[in-house]
Amino acid sequence: MDIAKYIDHAVLKPETTETEVKKACEEAKKYGFYSVCVNGANVAFAYEQLKETDVKVAAVIGFPLGAMTSEVKAFEAKNVIDNGAGEIDMVINIGALKEGNTEKVLDDIKAVVDIAKGRAIVKVIIETCLLTDKEKIQACKLAKKAGAHFVKTSTGFNTGGATVEDVKLMKEAVGPEMGVKASGGIRDFKTALAMIEAGATRIGAGASVDIVKLR
Repeated sequence: MDIAKYIDHAVLKPETTETEVKKACEEAKKYGFYSVCVNGANVAFAYEQLKETDVKVAAVIGFPLGAMTSEVKAFEAKNVIDNGAGEIDMVINIGALKEGNTEKVLDDIKAVVDIAKGRAIVKVIIETCLLTDKEKIQACKLAKKAGAHFVKTSTGFNTGGATVEDVKLMKEAVGPEMGVKASGGIRDFKTALAMIEAGATRIGAGASVDIVKLR
């Protein structure tokens, strides 16, 4: 298995410099990662580093809280797509989901999906560590209804990351038509492989080089 092709190589810390983004892009080219995942401010720079390669640029939207208005998320999505992002990882409105306001959550996701249609893949971060199993299933079904391409476990900036149990639950909720991205706390090959065996079709990691080298 070429696990590198599953990996979105993440450089998302607030203190990330262009030097670090460039290093991540060089690593992605060297090891064959699927994408480099960056904050919006680094999208154009990452795109310049990767435009002659097969490595995609992924950008996070509404990150890491998801507590922005849908209009802001949609604007942010358009901006990063215009700057070269081919994939978008957006955070849902977690509070609205927990409140039971499913219409608001659906509209929030759809605002980004509509902007990205035909231009970028949309992954929906549901932040599993803050949800009950029932809420996780509901979030996955709303993402599917909105037309997103993936559901994603975590931002990696909260109280927990991906678990095998959550990946299985999410894959069951969305079925074979959608991807599942496991992200947060995946730092070695064994853990990454367990996520894939549970149903993950993409892995988000900052320790991507260790995952592919230390196996």
